[in-house]
Amino acid sequence: MKDKVKKGGRNQAKAADVMSLIGGKDAVDIKQHDDTLFPVKIQGAGVEPFELQVHGFWLVQDAVMTLLSREEVCPRSNFSLALAGTTLDPLAELQSLKGLKPGAILRLVEEPYTARSARHHLARVLELLRASGPQDALREGRSPSILETLTQTPDSSLANGKSLKRSLSNTKTETTNQDGAPPEYLLPGSSERPLMALLPHSSQPESPSYLKDLSLSCWNPAPGHRKLQGDFLYITVVTMEGRRCEITSCPKGFFLNRSTEEVFDPRPAQSSPACHGFTDLLCHISPAFKLTLTTLKNRSPLPPVEGMPTPYHTLSWLGPSCASRTHKNTFSRLGVDEQPATQAPDWNEELQAARDLPHGSLEERLQRDRALLQVNGAFVRVVMQGAETVVDGFVEPVNGNPDDPAFLLGGLFMSQGAANAMFGGDRGRRAAQRLELKGVQAYSDIVGLQGLHTLPTAIVDYRGVRLSAQALAPGLEGSDQDQATNPASRGLLYGVTAGPQESPQRRRLLELLAMAAKSLSLQRHVVVGPNDHKVPLFTSVDAQGLLGADGRFYILDVFRIFPADANFCPEVETEGQTVNEEEEEDEEKKGCVKEGWPENYRSDSGLPRSFSHRLCRLRPELVQAFTQHKHYQFTQRVRETLDENGGFEECATACDSRATEAVRAACKEVGSVSDIIFEMRFNPSVFSEVSFPPGESQSTKLQERLLREAAAFIITHQIPAFVEFCLQSNEAPMDGVSLKQALHQRGINLRYLGHVITTISQSEHKECLRHIMRLVIAEIFTRSTRRVFNSFLQGVDVPSLSAAVSHFLCCLLVPHFTPAPVGDETKKKSRRRGRGAGAGAGAGAGAGAGAGAGAGAGASESTPWSMLAGAELWNLICQNAAETYNISDSLGSGANHLVEHYGLQKISLLREFCLKTGVQLRLRDYVLDNQNKAPIGPDDILNIFPVVKHIHMPTVDASKAYQAAQNFIKKGLLDQAHEHLKEASYLFGRVCDNLHLEACYCHSLLAKVAFVQGKAAEARSVQLKAVVISERVLGFDHPNTIHQYAMLGVYVFAGGETALAQKCLLRARLLMLTVHGEDHPYTATLDGCLGLVLTGDQRGKFLENALRLNTSFFGPSHLHTALNRHLLAQWMCSKGDYRSAMSHEKEALTAFTSRLGEDHPQSRCSKEFLCTITKQAVKVERSLRQAGADCTEQTVECLSPTSDSKLEQMALLTGIRSVTHRDGLQDYRKKHKELKAAVAKELGFIVTDELVASKTVNGEEKSSDQETGSRKEAEDGGSLAVENTSEGQQEENTSEGQQEQPEENTSEGQQEQPVEETVVKNAATASVNGHVVEPAEVNGHEEKTDVDAADSDRAASEAEVRIVNGESEVRDSTPNDANSNTVNAEIGSDATVTAMQSESGEVNGDIPVSPSVLKSKGTWADVVSKANGGKDTAVNRAADKVTANGTAEE
Repeated sequence: MKDKVKKGGRNQAKAADVMSLIGGKDAVDIKQHDDTLFPVKIQGAGVEPFELQVHGFWLVQDAVMTLLSREEVCPRSNFSLALAGTTLDPLAELQSLKGLKPGAILRLVEEPYTARSARHHLARVLELLRASGPQDALREGRSPSILETLTQTPDSSLANGKSLKRSLSNTKTETTNQDGAPPEYLLPGSSERPLMALLPHSSQPESPSYLKDLSLSCWNPAPGHRKLQGDFLYITVVTMEGRRCEITSCPKGFFLNRSTEEVFDPRPAQSSPACHGFTDLLCHISPAFKLTLTTLKNRSPLPPVEGMPTPYHTLSWLGPSCASRTHKNTFSRLGVDEQPATQAPDWNEELQAARDLPHGSLEERLQRDRALLQVNGAFVRVVMQGAETVVDGFVEPVNGNPDDPAFLLGGLFMSQGAANAMFGGDRGRRAAQRLELKGVQAYSDIVGLQGLHTLPTAIVDYRGVRLSAQALAPGLEGSDQDQATNPASRGLLYGVTAGPQESPQRRRLLELLAMAAKSLSLQRHVVVGPNDHKVPLFTSVDAQGLLGADGRFYILDVFRIFPADANFCPEVETEGQTVNEEEEEDEEKKGCVKEGWPENYRSDSGLPRSFSHRLCRLRPELVQAFTQHKHYQFTQRVRETLDENGGFEECATACDSRATEAVRAACKEVGSVSDIIFEMRFNPSVFSEVSFPPGESQSTKLQERLLREAAAFIITHQIPAFVEFCLQSNEAPMDGVSLKQALHQRGINLRYLGHVITTISQSEHKECLRHIMRLVIAEIFTRSTRRVFNSFLQGVDVPSLSAAVSHFLCCLLVPHFTPAPVGDETKKKSRRRGRGAGAGAGAGAGAGAGAGAGAGAGASESTPWSMLAGAELWNLICQNAAETYNISDSLGSGANHLVEHYGLQKISLLREFCLKTGVQLRLRDYVLDNQNKAPIGPDDILNIFPVVKHIHMPTVDASKAYQAAQNFIKKGLLDQAHEHLKEASYLFGRVCDNLHLEACYCHSLLAKVAFVQGKAAEARSVQLKAVVISERVLGFDHPNTIHQYAMLGVYVFAGGETALAQKCLLRARLLMLTVHGEDHPYTATLDGCLGLVLTGDQRGKFLENALRLNTSFFGPSHLHTALNRHLLAQWMCSKGDYRSAMSHEKEALTAFTSRLGEDHPQSRCSKEFLCTITKQAVKVERSLRQAGADCTEQTVECLSPTSDSKLEQMALLTGIRSVTHRDGLQDYRKKHKELKAAVAKELGFIVTDELVASKTVNGEEKSSDQETGSRKEAEDGGSLAVENTSEGQQEENTSEGQQEQPEENTSEGQQEQPVEETVVKNAATASVNGHVVEPAEVNGHEEKTDVDAADSDRAASEAEVRIVNGESEVRDSTPNDANSNTVNAEIGSDATVTAMQSESGEVNGDIPVSPSVLKSKGTWADVVSKANGGKDTAVNRAADKVTANGTAEE
């Protein structure tokens, strides 16, 4: 498929910044890859000649693989390529072949088959004949793509969206002629939630019938004498004409033999040729097969992103409406799919070999990333299959321990793990499995750590059982002779139980662990081992390091690698106390601060408290945010100390020890592990059942204090920051998945959901946060339900699973549900089935009766699961929620309580439950409010699928190109950003065929940049692909898919396809109603857009609903509300209701003026429109009085918005463009330029125009991209983040955008960057781990002149303090706010918070259109540096190299 992948980034060598972000050599490599594309002609082997685009860097086998996917060649296989009569070496590069030039002729040469390649060829034929129908994805539990059903183009092709674009343009007339009125269930206020509309029938036809039967012949296997003559296997075919044929597979191909059912005669039939391709022989035998195959080949293929399998399984909680197959599987008995592997794969060797691939050049790295992704994807698929095989009872355990059975299957070691009472029983066992996976991910993500390996790992939940799956560790099955000869050469080298030993291998392993510890912020510490010897550790006490038989170092058992959560370690903390009870009472008050807890913390929060297991650990995102918070405290403390000792200026330039002493004092105060530099490390063994030697007591006390402070930081900072973000954003979480993501990106574990409820309940904006309260309650409910469900399933035998699951769901969702008696219900069920009730209402009735019958039958047999009643189940759920989340009475007495008090939907709860447990329901409309019938029956439970958590493999170069594009967007350099996004999409295609989460965000951002640049057709084309990727990779009803559909609606509307825009927006609204309901801020966004694209009275309904929602969530004076009022006033004008229009526009003008100022373009526009309304109203009134209503229609027409106006307003509503542009920017530029000239004159420098131009338009130094703090500060003469927070307008940073540059927004959901990779952008915070701090203060002084402060040093120093304050808010809350999956941050070229927001989940960044930056050798930083004595600081040198952990690499 490589020749079909979009190419991009042809101008990477033009900008020096590209070289610095991707690497000059790589950029040149990428450019060369584009330049080496050339065409060749393919002939021979009975195919029609055609042209193929190839790359010079391809191997010959790459070209062969590309040919195999071409329609002209498929399903042929087993051929080679020849040039000028010479067969080409498969491993030779095309560019190294002599005589191969553009236009050269390559011939296909048929090669003889082997037994293996013959089976492979048959498998390819079956893959062609089995052309998957539209329902196959649902049957397999995979999320389908629905976009094609909206466009109604069965022959569409989506090669980069171009073919689909053309096909959609062909159907434009057809779609626009249809009635665009939305159905009743999509209108505002409707409570109907039909599931049948979620998965409409595909326009793709079902697979036709090719053959009546295709199977292995009864004469297999070939007898010995026939094997010696080349017979591989015999195949029986029954054609559509009814003819039965026996076919032989041999090295030359396939031929018809003379055998029948009764007689074995392997001789070739007289009229049969020997065909190399199996389909060629079938065409010769059967005219009907030939005709059908021709039709199949002429059918347009599915696009790659729609037809290729996703790397990982994406669960669909809804299955086909008909549970049984609509057609028989004709090809299941051929047997080529079920050939068992001769040997189980060595998954560890596969993965480590992929990791050890060379990665010097770009091409090598792409091949390595693709290999890693393919190996991990295959590993995860085998884990899913293995879990089903193990839990279904097809595999016997290899050990005799019934409490911890272990299984060996397919190269996997699978186990449940022992329920250790020390860790908390079954809950602790599950937590250990989850944390082990997180620890493996953490070590795998360390950049540049070569030599330390982890085993392939995954955990899978299936039928209530959690299994941990790992590849077999090397050397565990080796002989004992090697151990006896050299014990240290192989085996355990590191760990508490390893014992004292010394060897070069151990020293090398310790070096690797020390490097990893630095990246993970882990402190080296010493513990007392079993024999009272001291053991130095760089990890937790459980971890073990070993040298495998393959010569590689492995780290195992890393489930406690993250620091302990002191909020849930009260028992251990009590054991570790050194004061007695009397002293404890006396020290209670002053001890709070000393121990690390804030004042009154225990009484206010109820923490620390016990938890259901003792493996509560802090998330790495929390560790990073807390480190940034401590660094802010550190810089503030240093500043205060220097001011007390003569001021920053004097201390920074003097040669005495005042600055050093200030740094030492600050290090001690904040808890730095070093007293000369700021460096935060955490001891993972603190609050564990280990002993520390006496010499470690002081360090241990410090670590205990730090962990208490970090735990309190969650309650005092992170949870309030999350709530504040949700209060301001119109793209807050929509379901449990997005809520979990938003909390995790702030480092908040889900065990804090109860504290989130408390924070919301105590907020004065509680009503505006009702959608978040609803989500938190739903998440608590579904998670507690899942735990009860897991226990419930353990008492169910396999034949009763469907009935038991349906019974559980009925008890869960129907109040006071009791099983119906047997007898009459069973008879009704039989009669209904006899009448053949199908999907829809009939199926619903049958299912209801079926549920009653199934449950009733269970009740008559008195099985344990059938005795469960609704009240009992609810009590179990409430008890579990109270123990886990420390909430009481929040869930009420039943599901109806959640509906009435929180506005939850039962259908949303059902969706969440199915996604978490793997249950798949039949697609039909469920009536969940009928207490007289069971709403879900056994026939509605189609399947239970394994739910897998696995390691995520990086796409290094593609991600770098994507991040480079984001950096260019922040600077306003859209052309470079566009090129980098095209490059990133190409690289994603090379690595993962674009079926990757990051690829989805990349395409979405590329579409947005293209739209802002005026390339609406390109935006539409790319966004089509983004929608399909989101549906297949994340899910057809994932919140991100809702966003992608809304964006697609804007782009297709820009192309004049109003009907398709309506379909996309209505699809987004349907998903929104199912996932969450109508009461959500993003529904207002969708309704506002629908009010612009629809016609008639429906427009007013949607606009009024959008206004109602925005007013209730954001208040009457918010910009969202004002914009909605403006749109509603427009609609009322078009209806002739000028009085109401004037009222709405006046309120809109008031809001715009108060928020943006009178001179803002939006305010002026609103004012002009209000004047126009007033004039028109006067004219209409006058004409009505004087001449009747004759001219009313004419005046109304004048005020109808144009299509361009509607498009601009849709862009504002969806966040593509920003409202908050300020004209005061020009005044600032002038003032800043004068200030620079004055300072330069005072210092004796000549500031030329070129030097001034070396700054960006926003005053940012081109030489230092990281100093966004001063840019932001300089923009408004103060910190905009502080300003907006004080005014309650912080959403202008996160939702509406910066006050910057023409209102253009572009960065769509970037949740893909993990928090660990967040690049710290501010030079003032560059020295986080292992960095000299004094230069950081000097650097802070160097930034001062960029602020619009006075000329004096004192004013400059104060301005720098404001910069630090502003940056503190970014560091304390924004990295987490921004990393949410639902941030709508507008990225301006002077953005400050967006340095972090670009890493976020659903970011809609504001794209400024700025002129290109003029480059010069001199910058303003040079002027200020020389003013400080020309000192080059360490921070300045390191500002461009800040690791994910905040460590500046000098």
